[in-house]
Parts: sequence; structure tokens; C-alpha cells
Amino acid sequence: MSNSTERNLDRLAAEYAQNIIKRTKDKKASDIDNTITKALGVLQENGVYACFLYLLAREKENGSVVVEEMLNVLNGLGFGWGKPADKRPEKVLAHVSDKVTADLERLLLAKETLEQMLIYARYGAKARE
Repeated sequence: MSNSTERNLDRLAAEYAQNIIKRTKDKKASDIDNTITKALGVLQENGVYACFLYLLAREKENGSVVVEEMLNVLNGLGFGWGKPADKRPEKVLAHVSDKVTADLERLLLAKETLEQMLIYARYGAKARE
């Protein structure tokens, strides 16, 4: 990926939204749509950390794919956040808290990008129905 591609946040959001749809192709589209819609609501109302917390606590079956792709899109923003060492909820939440929420401007950009990704994934799930 070139630098200009990495900074195209809309493309980044679309790419990882497509990954969610591809990785959940064996699951019922309406269940994926439901998980993503709820996650999007939590993200918009309560923020990035709350969205991760919700997915890890309440959407255990379908939420893990969404969490992984959310971490991938955040890593793709180019801030050097990396990804947590493992997928355990406490490690993921510590990573989000330590890396993503530390700088307000970057947090707002991350929230906007995640929101766009979830919107694309939501409509991707609807298109699959």
C-alpha cells in the first residue's frame, strides 16, 4: 500500500468493512447486520472504548470478527498503534485505552473512520441478505 492509499480513510474503511462481510459469509446476514448496527450505535453514543467493550462483552459470537477488523483499520491509520499481543478482552481493551484514547485528535479521527467502516459493513450485510 502506498502512503497516499494509507491516508485515504474512506478506502481503508471500505476495505476492512469488506473483510467483515467476507469473514462472516458462513453466518446469517441479519445476525451480522444486528451486531454491527448495535456496535455502531454504541460507537456513536458512547465512543471508541465503549464500542470495543460492548463487542467483547455482549457480542461474543459475531463481535470477535468485528473487533479484529476494527483493530486492523486502526492499525492502518498509520499512527504506529500496532495491535494487541493477543485477542483476550483485557489485552484488547488495554491496547485501546493506552494507544487509541491517549490523543484526542487521533481518537476523533479513529472514531470517524470506525464509524464509516461499520456503516459500510452494515450495508454490506444488508446487501448479502
